[in-house]
Amino acid sequence: MYGLLPLLLRRQGAGAPSGALAFSGFQMRTIAYVDGFNLYYGSLKNSPHKWLDLCEYFRQTLPAGYVLEKVKYFTARVSALPNDPHAPARQEIYLRALRAHSGQQFQAIEGRFSVKNVRAPLAAPPHRTVEIIKSEEKGSDVNLAVELVNDAWLDSFECAAIVSNDADLERALKIAKQYRKKRIILYTPGAPIRRPLGQLTRWSHKQIDVLPGVLAKCQLPVTLMDGAISKPAAW
Repeated sequence: MYGLLPLLLRRQGAGAPSGALAFSGFQMRTIAYVDGFNLYYGSLKNSPHKWLDLCEYFRQTLPAGYVLEKVKYFTARVSALPNDPHAPARQEIYLRALRAHSGQQFQAIEGRFSVKNVRAPLAAPPHRTVEIIKSEEKGSDVNLAVELVNDAWLDSFECAAIVSNDADLERALKIAKQYRKKRIILYTPGAPIRRPLGQLTRWSHKQIDVLPGVLAKCQLPVTLMDGAISKPAAW
């Protein structure tokens, strides 16, 4: 009977309880879904940890018995701005490094990045409008939600590791957990200053803070592909 437990659980799309993993020998297939902008602005922007090895990070932080099968990274190609004209080049280098280092275990799924001039009112007197540059990432949260629900329905994983603190993902987490019986681990960028939203923790089995000490231990090699790819000097 016990020898059939992993197969039965896998066929039913159900995650084994964490405490039962070692007993049953069950390895919980895990896909990580990373909201790239949420992670960047929450934990990486003002840190020395931007050269993050995403696959290694999950290998280090997932509970015992959880096996990382893939990292799906949701982002958008940034545009050059007057205060940071080299941002697109740094992003391209980083994506190349992740693909070179992690191979098929890493997948980037891109939305779009919008930059436009708009007029906005000043908060303090005199109450007049000024023209500002507004940059906005679009599509990552929708893409993440769609991929999560689709993968859950296809039984591509037993556990989803979600890196985001975006309340718009609540419905997708609910579907994966309540209707497909998948386990959800929620990673919260910006901890301990930012706390996980209740709308998300409600549908997760476990919550993990994204902490600087762990990020520091999970950096990519400074150079890859015999020096063809190098960590940006600004990072």
